[in-house]
Parts: sequence; C-alpha cells; structure tokens
Amino acid sequence: MKTERQSRIELAQVCRWMYEKNLISSTDGNVSVKLNDHRMLITPSGVNKGFLKPEDFIVTDLNGKKLSGSKNPSQEISMHVKVYAQRKDIYAVVHAHPIHCIAFTLAGKNLGEDYLPEVVLSVGKIPIVPYTTPTTNEVGQGIESYIQKYNAMILDRHGALTLGKTLLDAFNNLERMEHVAHVMFVAHQLGPLKHLREDELQKLHQLLKMQSPVLQSSKM
Repeated sequence: MKTERQSRIELAQVCRWMYEKNLISSTDGNVSVKLNDHRMLITPSGVNKGFLKPEDFIVTDLNGKKLSGSKNPSQEISMHVKVYAQRKDIYAVVHAHPIHCIAFTLAGKNLGEDYLPEVVLSVGKIPIVPYTTPTTNEVGQGIESYIQKYNAMILDRHGALTLGKTLLDAFNNLERMEHVAHVMFVAHQLGPLKHLREDELQKLHQLLKMQSPVLQSSKM
C-alpha cells in the first residue's frame, strides 16, 4: 500500500492530467483515494484541480468527516463515501465533467456496449444515472444502486464517475469512457451506426469469462 505522501503526489498528477485532457475545467470535479480502512484523501472544494499541490488535499474519515487540511473537502464527498462503503475492493474514485459524455445525456443517447469491442472488454456496459442535484446528498443516493455493478457510469447532465482498485485504474476508466463517447459522437455525424453482431458479442463475453472472477463481476 502506498504511503500518504505517495498518494498525495499521485492525486496531484491525476488532477493535472484531467485538467490538461479537458476532462474537467475551472473548479469542476473531485477525486479521492482510500488511505486505509478508516481514512481517505480527497480534493478540496472550490479550487481549480489542475493546479493542486500534494499538500492541498484533505484527509477525512470514511464517513466524510474532515480530519485535517486547510480547506473544506469536496461538496460531493457523499459519492465517495457511498462507493467506499459498498465496494471494499475499490480504493479510488474519480468524478469529472467530460464533454462528450455529458453531451450524450443531453441528447438522450447512451453509449451502448454493442458497438466497440474495447467497451465490452474494459469497462463493460456504461449506464446513465438519472439526474440528481449536484453538490447535494442526492448524488450519493442516486448512484447507490449502480455502485455494485459498474466501475464507470455517466451522471445525467453532470459528468462521469469512475472507480478503481488504484487511482490509475479509475483515471484510465474515465479516459477510456470519454474516448468511446468521442468516437460515438463522430460516428453519429457520419450516419447510422453498425452494431456488433450477436456472435461477435458472444466471443467477447467468452473472453471476459477467461479473466479473473473479480474483474468479471465488476463489469456486470
């Protein structure tokens, strides 16, 4: 397990990547890492995540109570609390505002898993969580029924939420999901989309079954 200092450095790096890749803007987004069974490290509220330094992150308990740090923790900490309470295998949570993912919810379209093999083999089906009011406890309540089944989800009109056994896993799920949304966006401009055939999907699902049971169950 990483030290707190290592986790702080990694958090700052991932926040920079998110900002540089236009996955967040201004004061958007929030990211956390579970340090142990009692504490998490999370981004502060109301600051630009692209310029955070390792010492800027806030330590809270797993109920969201602040333990140390000069600022307040993210206003959307309830999402992180819900995830860590329900998924003991998860050690990192990333919430971002990727452009194409959000645009799909505004258009009333989902990404689907029967178009690109990478979706089936990586994050699996990507659900759209019904709208809840940002920065309120509604968001944490809204994702509750999705947490056990998915490591990547889109929040209607709000953004994306991805989970991982490590912070890099959670970031990779975010980057992959936005890439898929971008590809799908371009494809929609070109004409009707072609689905993977049923036999092709079955082959992909067979490949999934050959992977570890834990990984398989996280993509249900």
